[in-house]
Amino acid sequence: QVQLVESGGGLVQAGGSLRLSCAASGRTFSSYAMGWFRQAPGKEREFVAHISRSGTSTPYTDSVKGRFTISRDNAKNTVYLQMNSLKPEDTAVYYCAADRGMVVAQLSSTYDYWGQGTQVTVSS
Repeated sequence: QVQLVESGGGLVQAGGSLRLSCAASGRTFSSYAMGWFRQAPGKEREFVAHISRSGTSTPYTDSVKGRFTISRDNAKNTVYLQMNSLKPEDTAVYYCAADRGMVVAQLSSTYDYWGQGTQVTVSS
């Protein structure tokens, strides 16, 4: 089992940047595929980005391609989401998720473990 704790959210002006971190407990972090999802008020949770166990596969949702970058540091048990050129429509609670088994990157139901979320607010 793994526990996930997100940090790095906050209030930023449009065009600004934030880096989210997700720290995982345990000694088998490298065996987990990791994802970032977000949920805006009144909307369903949506996929943002995914990184495979090896870090070689990093799919993104179309709306963040070229602006967001997902990465992982297995030595630090941490996954990151670098968010640049932020837009007001990026405002949401951002969650990280993990799974050791077969996972469909974009499908939230295939992830077994979730963090508590961190709020990102982008002002116009």
